[in-house]
Amino acid sequence: MNRFEYRRPDSAQQAIAQLRANPEAKPIAGGQSLLPAMKLGLAAPAALIDLARVRELRGITAQADGLRIGAMTTHAEVAAAPEVRRSLPALARLADGIGDPAVRNRGTLGGSLANNDPAADYPAAVLALAATIETDRRTIAADDFFRGLYETALEPDELIVAVRFPPADKAGWAKFEQPASRFALVGVFVARRGDAVRVAVTGAAACVFRAPALEAALAREWSPRACDSVTIAADGLNGDLHASAEYRAHLVRVLAKRAVESAG
Repeated sequence: MNRFEYRRPDSAQQAIAQLRANPEAKPIAGGQSLLPAMKLGLAAPAALIDLARVRELRGITAQADGLRIGAMTTHAEVAAAPEVRRSLPALARLADGIGDPAVRNRGTLGGSLANNDPAADYPAAVLALAATIETDRRTIAADDFFRGLYETALEPDELIVAVRFPPADKAGWAKFEQPASRFALVGVFVARRGDAVRVAVTGAAACVFRAPALEAALAREWSPRACDSVTIAADGLNGDLHASAEYRAHLVRVLAKRAVESAG
């Protein structure tokens, strides 16, 4: 591992100033993705800006327009929060199924989104629920945030502050996981608000994506059987030693049905 500076700011303002002062610096939240990448030589930041002491980036607040979850809120905190279990139980179930207890107690919502691993769970929920990502300088709609493989709309010195999740009439989540890592071979999150339906898929491609054919079918009929009429193309999907592109395409439809069923 290369040598690097280590900074531990006490406020978001200090963290942002330190990021802007050093273009080669990286913020670190739970470290569940960045530290392994550094050990493998895939990342070599000149400085780490540790956000652990920045209390203003933590916490879950129920508001009139939905939930606001701080970027440094851990997966375990999201899973256990009464506000999340009450208003978005599918999001609580998703958080409770990430990794193992050690990962859930260290990993954070903001860190997961900023990293945008193609098999991460949170991006599917954020995209399907049409959440809004708040940063230190702007708000970014979920549809505009995820750009590609480990790529987001964030600028190098931009910091996620919180995520706002609007309410949903129905929401469900289903995942087929890789047994060792518990990352998603495929995960599908469905959400309905009024007549509008959004379906987001993770693990199947280089980046989380929406499934318009499933959205249209479920908008016509909100039931698991509505997914049976939809064909998911394997073109552009991931194929590896764990699953072929064709198998992942099959899983998208199967998991969409399960997600709708879990949503009621």
